[in-house]
Amino acid sequence: MTAGSDGPAVAGGPARHIPVLVRRVVDWLAARDGGVYVDATFGAGGYARAILEIAGTRVIGIDRDESAIAAGAALVEQAQGRLVLAQGRFSDLETLVASCGVTAVDGVVFDLGVSSMQLDQADRGFSFRLDGPLDMRMGRAGPSAADVVAQASERDLAAIIATLGEERHARAVARMIVKARRQRAIDTTPGLAEIVARVVHAREGAIHPATRTFQALRILVNEELTELAHGLVAAECVLKPAGRLVAIAFHSLEDRIVKNFLIERSRLPAGSRHRPEVTAAPLTFRALTRRPEMPDDAETAANPRARSAKLRAAERTDAAARSATIDTLLPRLPSLADVMRGRA
Repeated sequence: MTAGSDGPAVAGGPARHIPVLVRRVVDWLAARDGGVYVDATFGAGGYARAILEIAGTRVIGIDRDESAIAAGAALVEQAQGRLVLAQGRFSDLETLVASCGVTAVDGVVFDLGVSSMQLDQADRGFSFRLDGPLDMRMGRAGPSAADVVAQASERDLAAIIATLGEERHARAVARMIVKARRQRAIDTTPGLAEIVARVVHAREGAIHPATRTFQALRILVNEELTELAHGLVAAECVLKPAGRLVAIAFHSLEDRIVKNFLIERSRLPAGSRHRPEVTAAPLTFRALTRRPEMPDDAETAANPRARSAKLRAAERTDAAARSATIDTLLPRLPSLADVMRGRA
């Protein structure tokens, strides 16, 4: 997640957006001459630019959004062979890295959530503050948020909004959506925001009533939590021994997945007097951050969207990557495909 800025130039010219905690990311990556790094959420290229400031580094930038890949063409040219862009989901990170002729890398960074570029484009349908179609698709493929709102059952909508949006009025919101869609299609961002505001009332100084519902739909439409879990497993597979993993999360669901993944991969399970011997797989990571790092007051003042950011970092051991099991990392919810088969 990034925010607009007229800040200092970096490799490849002035960046349109400033990435959150950029210097800490580069520090934790321990980027060095000759190292190969993956910016798994390329966006406006902020992290890639910062890494490329270090002479001799190479970067593979991945983004599912074709507009981000297209906008990065100038930086690719300016990087003179040190930057390669690949369009795709970071759940396919291992395959995408291999397609660039690379088998192992020295670092991977994930900047999770929606980008400022996407939020600020009305036609992408991410923001209730802008009048646009109710879309929210990062890759412009698959069901849109409008499709989910039109077809999901009331029960599924309530579960999605409660779990992914952490909205305590989820049942009332779902009930109101189902009632409203019987009258007319809900296919614009202000249309959905107005419906949510009928049952979630704003308090002075609080977030917009539709914030949590929009978050839930965006996460579902883009399968963000499943993507993250698969992406972390893929990073484990491509990182060299002593390679670094850095992830920045912007809400508790993302951060919980990163935290639990690193705990599972970096700590031995505790034994007890009843089961003193615990057989465990070799540890694949060594945690570098005991607690998540967060932006300081100066950064949050300059970039309000950074206020909820949490950075976690870990270093790869020389143990073989584990099998790609992610079920324990994810909340129990119907899949997007299952939701689209539902009907109230």
